[in-house]
Amino acid sequence: MKRATLCPEQLLPEHGVPPPWPGREVRLDGMVSYVRETPATVPGAEPALYVHGLGGSSQNWTDLAGLLSGRLDGQAIDLPGFGRSEPGLRYTVPAFAARLVRYLEHSDRGPVHLFGNSLGGAITVQLAALRPDLVRTLTLISPALPFLNFGRSLQGRMLPLLALPGAERMAARRLTELAPEAMVEKLLEACVADLSRICEQRRREALEEIRVRYEAEHYAAAYVRTFRGLVSSFLRSYLPGSGSLWRLARSVRAPTLVVGGGRDRLVDVRVAPQAARVIPDSRLLMLGGVGHVAQLEEPRLVARAVLGLLTETGEGAQRHHLAG
Repeated sequence: MKRATLCPEQLLPEHGVPPPWPGREVRLDGMVSYVRETPATVPGAEPALYVHGLGGSSQNWTDLAGLLSGRLDGQAIDLPGFGRSEPGLRYTVPAFAARLVRYLEHSDRGPVHLFGNSLGGAITVQLAALRPDLVRTLTLISPALPFLNFGRSLQGRMLPLLALPGAERMAARRLTELAPEAMVEKLLEACVADLSRICEQRRREALEEIRVRYEAEHYAAAYVRTFRGLVSSFLRSYLPGSGSLWRLARSVRAPTLVVGGGRDRLVDVRVAPQAARVIPDSRLLMLGGVGHVAQLEEPRLVARAVLGLLTETGEGAQRHHLAG
């Protein structure tokens, strides 16, 4: 493990607040996935795939994908049951990883620069470990890799719900108890350390996403089943066998950037440094005053670290220049 290298700030595009990137539906194996495209601003850019976390969507990557569009041709995908994708059959880390493998094979975009936040971090670790041929580099932002002290996560409050009959109905009821505006504030407070970093446009977009969730009958079930699947993967990681996410992380060979937030309230803050120690070719960027979604809260710092990774590893054609 080493410290992440930051590219110079002046290499980034000017400050701006782009709208969510346009998306399209992709039907694969009888199920629709929603994919947003962030076109590269230069010819011949290499492909990237962005994977959101539990309760998130492809919109979580709007700013970072735009900042990296001078080097990467980005796609952000809604996981099954989230965003605008149709519900899936299984909501486990291996099932999500298998879906992404199928998508990359179907789209013929691999190998890609792979990004994962939170749950997306666990999924992309599994993908990178089992299908190294599909991954050029790996960037993990507050990856939800296993930890046992759930007192270090606000999500720990949900654990008793998983054991109750009718958990999905209860979750659906709770989700609709709050007005969409109140739910947005609750989610932002959980995920973001400094709310002043989230502009009004992003708040409006988050509100629109919440309204989409409230109208989706499958969302509560998808959320509860995904959380249950993630907790199951945590427990398996401390038992003998091949299903351990930490064991998989040790086998990742792609050059990796790990970004952690010092004020993360959802994933134990010790996980990011541990991930960087475990993954062989890794770099660590800890952001002391940042929460769970650094790509939303400090997208420019994260972009500088990603570009540092690409430069250091020789990934991305060196002739590419960032749009100014």
